[in-house]
Amino acid sequence: MDTPRLFATPDSGPFGRRQARPRGARIPVIVVTGFLGAGKTTLIRHFLGTPEGRGTAIVVNEFGEAGIDDALLRQSTEAVSLLGNGCVCCVVRSDLQLTLRALVADRTRGAIPGFARVVIETSGLADPGPILQSFATDRALGDSFYIDAVITVADAATGAATLEAAAEARKQVILADRIVVTKTDIADPLLTTALTERIRHLNPRAAIATVINGQIDPGILLEPAPSDRSPFVAEAEHSDGIGSFVLRAGGPLPWTTFARAMDTLTALRGPDLLRVKGLLNVEGCQGPVLVEFVQHLAHLPVELQQWPEGSREGRLVFITRNISEAQVRGLFAAVSALG
Repeated sequence: MDTPRLFATPDSGPFGRRQARPRGARIPVIVVTGFLGAGKTTLIRHFLGTPEGRGTAIVVNEFGEAGIDDALLRQSTEAVSLLGNGCVCCVVRSDLQLTLRALVADRTRGAIPGFARVVIETSGLADPGPILQSFATDRALGDSFYIDAVITVADAATGAATLEAAAEARKQVILADRIVVTKTDIADPLLTTALTERIRHLNPRAAIATVINGQIDPGILLEPAPSDRSPFVAEAEHSDGIGSFVLRAGGPLPWTTFARAMDTLTALRGPDLLRVKGLLNVEGCQGPVLVEFVQHLAHLPVELQQWPEGSREGRLVFITRNISEAQVRGLFAAVSALG
């Protein structure tokens, strides 16, 4: 009997085919927001791969000590800046201002390629209001940049429940100029309808578009916002019990061990897994494997062509509600020992 090949073709692995990567002189800024796991990074990566997306600088803010989204976006553009631990709405607004000014300075001296616009990807827990307020009140920032549009991404599978449970998600919808609904291909149509109705109740003036796997019409991001944007700028207050931690692994790990541990965790505490996302060093794979979980929903794993910045360290970012790092580490250790 012939031994089955590990890879179907030279370009594929255990998880399938590997994947690659006008207001005067002021620079337009597009704010892409949305709750944890809604699909913001996938959307932006697709946009960067279109002709319209060329010449875009990216600023990424993640809640947690390790950046995953910025590492993924660096495969699509060189002009990426990562804001540190914490939400842009409450602890790093000054960092945002400094980062934007640094991007212009780096462009001027040729350290990064030229860009015509900036996309800010907020943390899933961010209230975009203070970002808009920063551009309105910081004269130096306003002289160089202006907010062109606020795009909110909402997950059809979990979005309606999230809007009920999380004030942050409601603020993201209220402030949006346009709303992009993702994952309609895997969500129950009733959930999609419920989400759309809730969005229209919260923000009746915003246009709503749907996308699958981030395949967005670039015009949805690039169309300027209407002139009657809401002045709502309330400060965000994160829900009690939300925290973030990172699990790291230097060497390759068996996929079955990881999958069994996550199956157990989602079965026991799925609603409290706000987002789990990371790059794993998996046995039998040449590139990193991108994994993501949103509550009880597991995305299909994807093997990327290469590791960002040459590092082969696996890192898995957890954003949870009332689940501790020690509990998760204990679960993974127990599954590994039994395997």
